[in-house]
Amino acid sequence: MPVTLTLPPGARADALADALSGLGPGVALRRAALHARDARPVVMALQAPGRGAYLFHDLCAKDAADVAATIRAYLAAPDGWIADARPCGRLRFCLKLRIPAG
Repeated sequence: MPVTLTLPPGARADALADALSGLGPGVALRRAALHARDARPVVMALQAPGRGAYLFHDLCAKDAADVAATIRAYLAAPDGWIADARPCGRLRFCLKLRIPAG
């Protein structure tokens, strides 16, 4: 199942994009404007067809391993709805918004 990570354009997200570039063939990284009230840069969206969507904020390149762990938890969770976020590392504290599957 393809997972799409979206990061905003710009220098602040470039280091994280570079760190995430080797996540594998099932992960597409795209760049697009992301806006969320009171969100701290860097913002990242995580989504896949038929699954819940997540928006994280306050990320940096050091979070790449936690992003990978979150993708694993996301794919293992029914409909992408992660019930226990402890395996996600620091990302569980960076969650800004989650939207259930459609």
